[in-house]
Amino acid sequence: MTTKPPTPPTPPTPPSPPAEVTKPLDHTVDGRPYSPGLEGVLAAETSLGLVDGANGRLMYRGYRIGDLVAHGSYASVANLLWTGEWDPKARLTTGRVPSAVISTLRALPRTAKPMDALRTAVSVWGATQVLDWPPTAIQARALTEFSPSALAAFIRLREDLEPIDPDPKLDIVSGFLYQLTGVRPDRATARALDAYFIVGAEHGLNASTFAARVITSTRSDIASAVAGAIGAMKGPLHGGAPSEVVEQIHKVGSPEHAEEWIRDALARGERLMGFGHRVYRAYDPRATALRKVVEAMPARPDWLELAIKVEDVALRVLEEKYPDRPLKTNVEFYAAAVLQGVGLTPDLFPATFALARHAGWTAHVLEQASANRLIRPDARFIGVEERDLPT
Repeated sequence: MTTKPPTPPTPPTPPSPPAEVTKPLDHTVDGRPYSPGLEGVLAAETSLGLVDGANGRLMYRGYRIGDLVAHGSYASVANLLWTGEWDPKARLTTGRVPSAVISTLRALPRTAKPMDALRTAVSVWGATQVLDWPPTAIQARALTEFSPSALAAFIRLREDLEPIDPDPKLDIVSGFLYQLTGVRPDRATARALDAYFIVGAEHGLNASTFAARVITSTRSDIASAVAGAIGAMKGPLHGGAPSEVVEQIHKVGSPEHAEEWIRDALARGERLMGFGHRVYRAYDPRATALRKVVEAMPARPDWLELAIKVEDVALRVLEEKYPDRPLKTNVEFYAAAVLQGVGLTPDLFPATFALARHAGWTAHVLEQASANRLIRPDARFIGVEERDLPT
């Protein structure tokens, strides 16, 4: 008679995890939805800009971006964002730079980045002004007119040249180019850069605009809000990469090499800069507006001709290779074309973008202050639970 083998003993219950083990992440906290990066969270109401990525539309206070570029100016667009009124005769000029700002810019190392210089200049400017609460359209205008002069002053100082005083006869974009170079720009050059300023003026609740609204919600001043916005835009995940578009097009070299270079780049798994967008699933309307301006230039530089050819080939190849993916031209592609075409160096691209965005930042500051509530979201705690100090 055989006997059953003895039943193995029941393994001991494993000990409870130590206190240092944190809770697993889920998608709610006390029943509230959790969205990393606040993605998809409605954090403000605005009447300024509508970004319709699915249909490739961008509107400022209801006006289509293409119409604003075709029939307006940066000054009229800034006035529209600040006041809600369309005035095609509105004017902005570059403003004077206080001596305290010039002294500070002189003290910066010549290796400082233009974005750092601009952020610093805005901060010092704010310290020289009486910026009472609530912020006003007059303050928004003064800051928007000051910043191009300050940036131009820094660029000249780092080249051992003296800053140039504003010319009140020039509008803000022409004045900026004049204060950079000492040469008054031709009409086509000024028109191209003015179009870039218009399409860069406003784009919803992006990271830098949100930063400006958070700062404003504490009842801080408009200079602090814009300095914070510049700091947010300086980050490479926000400010875009038009300089990388420039590098890419230079690598292509000539129109006849465009298709071969693009196909080889995609075969190597490289990303084509200036195509695809996190929001837009159609052709970026800002790129459409800028391309029209570029194509209308009476004497296009060879670089712009090459950019147009590269875009046409890239769109055709991307459609062929990725038919199910919405890889259309984004604003960075023609931003690079315009900024390079008007003679700006790539290290100036982010700071010039920041100049354009002043109209939108300051408009959001005014809007936030008009019905203010402190922006103070909660955070999920994932650290160690309550415990005693070791003895």
